[in-house]
Amino acid sequence: MTGTGLRDAYTAATMQHCDILIAPRWCIPVEPGNTVLTDHAVIVTNGAIADLLPRQLADERYQPSVVIERPSHVLIPGLVNAHTHAAMTLLRGFADDLPLEAWLRNGIWPAEKRWVSAEMVRDGTELAVAEMISAGITCFSDQYFFPEIVAETAVDRGMRAVVGTPVVDIPTSWARNFDEYVQKGADLVHDAFAEHPLITSCFAPHSTAALSDEAFTELRVMADQLDVRVQIHLHETAAEIEAALRTTGKRPFERLLDLGMINSSLLAVHAVFLTDSEIVRCVETGVAVAHCPRSNLKLASGIAPIARYQAAGVKLALGTDGAASNNVLDVLAEMRLAALLAKVEADDAAALSAFDTLRMGTLGGAEALGLAHTIGSIEIEKSADLACFDLEHLNTQPIYDVTSQLVYATNAAQATDVWIAGRHQLEQGELVNFDTGALLARSDEWRQRFASTPS
Repeated sequence: MTGTGLRDAYTAATMQHCDILIAPRWCIPVEPGNTVLTDHAVIVTNGAIADLLPRQLADERYQPSVVIERPSHVLIPGLVNAHTHAAMTLLRGFADDLPLEAWLRNGIWPAEKRWVSAEMVRDGTELAVAEMISAGITCFSDQYFFPEIVAETAVDRGMRAVVGTPVVDIPTSWARNFDEYVQKGADLVHDAFAEHPLITSCFAPHSTAALSDEAFTELRVMADQLDVRVQIHLHETAAEIEAALRTTGKRPFERLLDLGMINSSLLAVHAVFLTDSEIVRCVETGVAVAHCPRSNLKLASGIAPIARYQAAGVKLALGTDGAASNNVLDVLAEMRLAALLAKVEADDAAALSAFDTLRMGTLGGAEALGLAHTIGSIEIEKSADLACFDLEHLNTQPIYDVTSQLVYATNAAQATDVWIAGRHQLEQGELVNFDTGALLARSDEWRQRFASTPS
C-alpha cells in the first residue's frame, strides 16, 4: 500500500460514524443568542445532536450514513407551538367573524356537543399534525377532549406533544365530572405514555370560570403528585376579568394566586391583560405566558403588551391557538405578527427583535413546556428536532440578515425538511408519514357533518 493509501486508511479508521450530516448554508442554533453560523454541519446520531461544527471539520471527523446538502437553506431548532387545540382543525372557518363569547356559545360549543368523539379527535389531530410538520413545527402543546387519542395520534405520526387533559366542572362526551376528568387524565395519558419519549402530559383547565375553588385545590395537589404542568386560558379578554370580579370579587390571576396555582408549573395562555403587579408576580414565580397574537386579534380579544412582559423578564412562548380561531397552525406567522404588534403597542420599532421573536417560537416554547433540556436549541445531546427553510425564493432575496429574513419575510411553505428525534418527517417539502389524499377526504366528510349542526 502506498503512503497515500495508508494515510487514507488511517483517516477512515479514526473517523467517527454518524447517522446524518446536515449541511445548510446557515444555522441559527438559538443558544447562544444572536448567533448565525455559516457553512456549518449538524451531526445527528441515535436521534440526538452529536455535534455542531464547521463543514470542513465535519467532513474530516465524521463518516455519515446520510449526507443532506441544503445550500440555500437556514436550519433552526424545530418550532414549538405552545398552545393549540389540534382537533379543532375540523372547525376551521366554521364560525368566523364573531366575538369570543358568541363564537363559543353560538357556534363552537353546539357543534362540539353534537360531534366531538374519539373519531373526530383522531382525524382532526392527524390533520393538525400534518399541517404543523409542513410548517416546520416539531412540538405542540394541546388542550382538548379525548387527550389519549391526541397522544396516540402524535405517536403514530412521529410528532412531539405535550398533551393536556381538559378539566371542567360540566359533563362532556369524554368525562362526566371533575373527578373523572382528572382520573382519566392520570390513567390514560400520564401513566399510559409515561415512558414514551415524544409525549409529556399536563392538566388543562379551560379557565378559572370552569372550576370551583375546591376543584382547583384538588387539581393543584394532583399536579404536584404527578409532577406535571398546568396550562389555562387566563386573562384572554376584558369580559372574562369583569365576569370574574362580579362572581368572585377577584381577578382570575388573583384567585389562582390565592389557590396556590401561580407557580413555575403554570402556563398562562393568552394573558392579554396583566397588571404591573401580576407581571412582577409572574417573574417571581416563573409563570410562563403563551402568546397567541393572531387568535387574539381575530376574536378582538386585545393586544398583549409583550414588550413590557419581555422587559420585566416573563418567560414567553408562542401559540397558534386552534385553527377554529386563527385559522392556521403556523408559528412562523405568529412570530412575525408578535414582533410587529409588540413594536406598535410599545411605540418602539426596536421592541421585540427578530431574534427575540425566534427564541419565543423555539427555546421559549420549550422552556414554557418544561422541555428546554430536550428541545428548543441546536445543542449537543439535545434531541434532533430541526426545521429547514429554503430562502432562495423571490420573497426572501436579497439577504442581509438571515434571522430578520426568517422572521419578517419567510413563510411556512418554504419549509423543506423537518426532523423529530432525528427522524425525517418532512423531506424536500413532502410529508413522509401521511396519506394526504385520505386526510383531505376525511376532512371533507367532517365538513359535511359539522355543516349540518342546527344553528
